[in-house]
Amino acid sequence: MNVETPALLLNVAQLERNIENIIRFSEENGVQYRPHIKTHKSIEIAKLQMKYGAIGITVAKVGEAEVMAEGGIDNILIAYPIANEAKIDRIKQLRTKAHIIVAVDSVEQAKMLATRFTEENPLHVWIKVNSGLNRVGVEPNEEVVTLAKSIKETGSLYLDGIFTHAGQAYGAATTEELEEIGRKEAETVLESVRLCEEVGITIRHRSIGSTPTYRIAGAVDGITEIRPGNAVFFDMVQVGLGVATKEECALTVKTSVVSVKKDRVVLDAGSKTIALDRGAHGNDSIQGHGYIKEHPSLVIERLSEEHGVVPLYKEMDISLNDVWTVIPNHTCVVANLFDTYTLHRDGTLIGTWPVDARGKLT
Repeated sequence: MNVETPALLLNVAQLERNIENIIRFSEENGVQYRPHIKTHKSIEIAKLQMKYGAIGITVAKVGEAEVMAEGGIDNILIAYPIANEAKIDRIKQLRTKAHIIVAVDSVEQAKMLATRFTEENPLHVWIKVNSGLNRVGVEPNEEVVTLAKSIKETGSLYLDGIFTHAGQAYGAATTEELEEIGRKEAETVLESVRLCEEVGITIRHRSIGSTPTYRIAGAVDGITEIRPGNAVFFDMVQVGLGVATKEECALTVKTSVVSVKKDRVVLDAGSKTIALDRGAHGNDSIQGHGYIKEHPSLVIERLSEEHGVVPLYKEMDISLNDVWTVIPNHTCVVANLFDTYTLHRDGTLIGTWPVDARGKLT
């Protein structure tokens, strides 16, 4: 495959297979699919997910939502607690192009949002609950009820969903631990729903996320939606967790050998290409900074900005300008480092797609 390196390669055939597998799961379990696009940040991939059956998308930031709405995606969950006035103004503009849902995780935030919308045209909001990641989200006890009541009292906010993200699953050491986290993820949402409905607040949407757990939590009766993001590509973190195989990883980085020394090889892929991330929430299965498909025994042990250093412990047949294929540790951060996907279909080059929402951090 003749491409200038370093290059971000996307196997569209495997991408489609991965999406089809998620859709098959969602249909078999009667849940809707709302993928998180922070992984790919691509309008074309989001449209492909919608074409296969996704009912909308999830984003992390308002900037991502703006890009996706401009690209024609008309149902967007902003899974982030927005309280800044400038961002709320942008959300108001977004609602002229798409159905927007905003995450809420505090009474204070709900009150701030409520002052900017009206009973005639309320803002749809979902409560974020904490299922163990201990990041944002209220607890699935009296806290969720207090927040739900506060939202209902505003009149200008319309509450119809509760969701969570069990990101701690990325640090699971065993299959049993992963399954326990997945079950708790679903139970946290359903317990929060039960508490709200006990006081007369109906919750229609019960949504879970996390690629490692969506097949566990999404199979629990009562859950209505799954939001896996990384599952569209997969990566070495998912392989280490046993969630995917290397063959299922749709995104790779092509890199060239730029220097061969007696004790090391240097690649043109450094931290600005394959990132330093070995799994944000901890994963002991990761070795080095990506998996080299052509040389599985070699490890990218050290990165500087533009150099990937691979130690050599024996003489090997490696030459200057050899091109290697690396499966990244964490595709979500790697995709955000590139402007363009170089597309291929099981090895045949077919074109490019832009990484449309790259760098949209506000």
